[in-house]
Amino acid sequence: MKLLAIETATEGCSAALWCEGEILHREQEAPRAHGRLILPMMQAVLDEAGVDLGAVDALAFGRGPGAFTGLRMACAVIQGVAFARDLPVVPVSTLASLAQRALDQAPELPVMAALDARMGEVYWAMYGADVEGLAMLGSLPEQVSAPDQLADQSGQAYQAIGRGWQTYGAVLAASMGQEPQNLAANLLPRAHEVARLAVRDFAQGLGVSADEAMPVYLRDQVVKTR
Repeated sequence: MKLLAIETATEGCSAALWCEGEILHREQEAPRAHGRLILPMMQAVLDEAGVDLGAVDALAFGRGPGAFTGLRMACAVIQGVAFARDLPVVPVSTLASLAQRALDQAPELPVMAALDARMGEVYWAMYGADVEGLAMLGSLPEQVSAPDQLADQSGQAYQAIGRGWQTYGAVLAASMGQEPQNLAANLLPRAHEVARLAVRDFAQGLGVSADEAMPVYLRDQVVKTR
């Protein structure tokens, strides 16, 4: 199995290649340089593995939530390659890939992943680990809300990750009902974890065609329901 993944939904820009169980990865935090960096990063991981794009079995991208421009870029890049090479695509939650970084350190604790959504809001969700230790959506699905409007999780130990915690840590903890046991407020989602989750999802038949590979804009969905 060879799967090429990208993640550009936040300040970070990254590409990763899953190649028979090994992951090759490039990443850089460069908020305004994603368009310049992402294609060379994709080529770099292919070159390191000695793999031609024609040998790739599937593509994956961080489908959001996240910055509108970054999500549109990731979707456009992946759709372009998928159409050209007739490859299936696996859209992966940006929050799930972020949560995976915490679960790799403490899989026994659920994760509250949060990203700064601007305008006084956060993108957030709760995740647990499946039998393979990979992130699966928990009881609180992906949402966008003010940081003081989370569901109270008093009595439940949890860990926290993401720059939503860097911006609104005290408010988020108060809204959750208690402080997280572990906190990694400076981390961003990466293609490394997108690739890992995509391989699992692809094996479960969750790949889609290029024209079905769409970003997820939680804020747009919320606006439409009000």
